[in-house]
Amino acid sequence: MPGYQVKHETVNIGGTAYLIRSLLDLQQYSDPLGQAEQAGLSSTSWSLFGQIWPSARVLALAMDSFNLAGKRILEIGAGLGLASLVIHGRGGNVTVSDWHPLSQDFLTENLLLNQLGPIKFETSDWSETDSALGEFDLIIGSDLLYERQQPGQLAAYIHRHAAPSAEIIIVDPDRGNRVDFCRHMHTLGYGLSMRKADKRLETGDRYKGRFLTFSKALQTKKDP
Repeated sequence: MPGYQVKHETVNIGGTAYLIRSLLDLQQYSDPLGQAEQAGLSSTSWSLFGQIWPSARVLALAMDSFNLAGKRILEIGAGLGLASLVIHGRGGNVTVSDWHPLSQDFLTENLLLNQLGPIKFETSDWSETDSALGEFDLIIGSDLLYERQQPGQLAAYIHRHAAPSAEIIIVDPDRGNRVDFCRHMHTLGYGLSMRKADKRLETGDRYKGRFLTFSKALQTKKDP
C-alpha cells in the first residue's frame, strides 16, 4: 500500500473525457523516505499536487483550442498535469515540470489511463539556476502564487526558461500575490495582457480568476 488513498474521476475538456487518478482528498499524506520533507514540502501542503483545481480545468480548456504548432511548451507547477495531458493528446511538444516527488508517478498513471504515450517530465525547483531544461516558446501554469516568496522565484524561473519570443500564460484565481508577480515580470521586461476567465467551469461551478499573458512583444508595444 502506498500510504495514501486515491480516486478516479472523469474530467470533460472540450468534449473529450479524461480519466484522472487523483488523491482522495486534502487529508492524504505519505512521505516514508523523507523526499517531500527534503524538497521543502510540509504535511499540510503535501496533498495539494494531487487535486484537480478549478484553475487547472480553466487552463486545460484553453489549451484544448490553443495553436500549438511549432511550439516547445513547458507546464510549470503542473501537479497532475491536466493541461499537459490535453496538449499531449493533441500532439503538442510539451514538458511537464513539478517538484513534488509523486507528480511524475501520477502523470505516468494518467497517461496510461487515457491511452497516451510517454511525456517528458522534469523535477524542478523554481530556485534552481543550473537546470538543463532549456528554453520554451510557450510556458503555462495555473494557481501558482499561493506563498509569499513565490512571485519573485516564479518570475525568475520563467525568465530563465523563456525563449526570446516566448508567450507565458498563467491562470490565477485572484490570489493576493498576483500583483507582486506581475511587478517582477515587468521588471524583467515582460508586458502583460490580462482578462477575466469565464465565470463558470464546464462542471457548472462558479470560478473567479483571470488569464495573465506575458511576452516581450507586449512590453514593446506599450513603450512610447
